[in-house]
Amino acid sequence: MRYSVVVPCYNEEKNIQNLVSHFVKVNAKLSPDGFELILVNNGSCDHTESEIDKCIQKFDFIQKVVVAVNKGYGYGLLQGMKACKGEYIGWIHADLQFNPGYFVTIAQHLQKNQYGTKLFIKGLRKKRPLSDRFFTLGMSCLETLYLHTGLWDINAQPTMMHKNLLSKAENPPYGFSLDLYFYYLAKINNYQIIRFPAIQKRRQEGTSTWNTGMKARIKLIKRTLQDSKEMKRSIKKHKGK
Repeated sequence: MRYSVVVPCYNEEKNIQNLVSHFVKVNAKLSPDGFELILVNNGSCDHTESEIDKCIQKFDFIQKVVVAVNKGYGYGLLQGMKACKGEYIGWIHADLQFNPGYFVTIAQHLQKNQYGTKLFIKGLRKKRPLSDRFFTLGMSCLETLYLHTGLWDINAQPTMMHKNLLSKAENPPYGFSLDLYFYYLAKINNYQIIRFPAIQKRRQEGTSTWNTGMKARIKLIKRTLQDSKEMKRSIKKHKGK
């Protein structure tokens, strides 16, 4: 298995079947070198796990990881990564705002080009509302200045990295800052960074756990800056190990 994709799922019962159907199409296009899909029931209190179980009964490329108590998006993602068998590890949100079909683009790019193991691939959001672009600009500038490293559109997805970057992780954050953490970790260790255009759509089913208004965004900024202090200290301390 060359590719593994982790999807943390928190109260996403309405999206699971559609999510899996997208990955069935992804694997059909890449057969026989398809994806291993790790679905993480990240402490859900709805029927997310039963929906995952239904999919596992139909498709053998799916694995389930269960987190009994939700400790954050990042924690669930990390637990899923522990179960990955692929050479490359990717991830995406379960809400289908980003089309899983982008992993076909990533895999085909990897097949056509010879890269070393120091590789990090991340989407770059396009065609977004002006208010969202302004928010992204502010976050990117703050993190670039604070971490002294060029960082742009830090929360864009999907993401894929060579599995060896996971071995360099020390004290990663358990919240949404995990996306920033691995992006910064790749940059500080001189990984080749590849960005590709990705369209972010509106959530079709369920409710966002964080994007509920300006207060939620301010809270996210504060939490991200707090996490940045720890990751700056920790990552530079262990750089090159």
